[in-house]
Amino acid sequence: MVLSLSLALVLGAVSLVQASPAPSKRQTIPTLSSSQIATFQSTTFFSAAAYCSPATTINWSCGENCQKNPDFQPIAAGGDGDDVQFWYVGFDKASNSIVVAHQGTDTSEFEADLTDAKFELETLDPTLFPGISSSVEVHDGFAEEQADTATTILAAVQSGLSKFGTTKVLLTGHSLGAALSLLDSVYLPLHLPKSTTFTTIVYGLPRVGNQAFANYVDANLHLTHVNDQKDPIPIVPGMFLGFHHPSGEVHINADGSWSACPGQDNPSTSCIVGDVPNIFDGTEANHDGPYNSIFIAGDSAFPCA
Repeated sequence: MVLSLSLALVLGAVSLVQASPAPSKRQTIPTLSSSQIATFQSTTFFSAAAYCSPATTINWSCGENCQKNPDFQPIAAGGDGDDVQFWYVGFDKASNSIVVAHQGTDTSEFEADLTDAKFELETLDPTLFPGISSSVEVHDGFAEEQADTATTILAAVQSGLSKFGTTKVLLTGHSLGAALSLLDSVYLPLHLPKSTTFTTIVYGLPRVGNQAFANYVDANLHLTHVNDQKDPIPIVPGMFLGFHHPSGEVHINADGSWSACPGQDNPSTSCIVGDVPNIFDGTEANHDGPYNSIFIAGDSAFPCA
């Protein structure tokens, strides 16, 4: 994927307001143009490919999900789709980037896990996340899962940066995979050269951490999280439990328009928090897409082979 000027403007428009107060529901919400929306396509296919088994992604033979990014060269892949989500790392010639992608999970099970409150906020492991303030706390289940693959993925990214002579890393994922990619986006810069640049574009992201975590992400990452219509996953875990989204939301509305939502947990009805005030107003099927006509998971998604 080429990170075009259009996409740079979209990401910039979101990041400019990260330090702003909670936005008013009456504020103007920028709408993305069709050309700006199109810039997300290749990343969406990278995210969809993460649902395919390591046997297919390591050979880049995962059907149309792979065919849409034909210049991709895999470096490593792993996971079992059960205890450890599928993941892969490789080099995308089109964007001159090392790509890191994580698989999501079954929507109905994931929603249940996120709403039954059987989790805690915990500080980040100081070995994996040296120098991060103890005030930064994240979902313990997400942290445990990310830790399972962290050092293996780091080694693959280091290998790719060296082999292909690039300094760019693109992280993506959907659902649980989005949460893992966001944690990788905090983790990897702590262990890679300062010259490395990172872009994180994820889909259907649940809330991952507390206010201090959201503020850290705003200050240090280049994040875009895309939500489809009335997807209930991005509004859980609830803010009443201490969870907060970072800035960077792009919301797909029912009429097909895409809104660039300023600030954290924007309450506008053009953004996910205002459009889905509680999970009972959500539509589970929206979690899989479409994201510009692409379904990332579920029966409507492209097959893996």
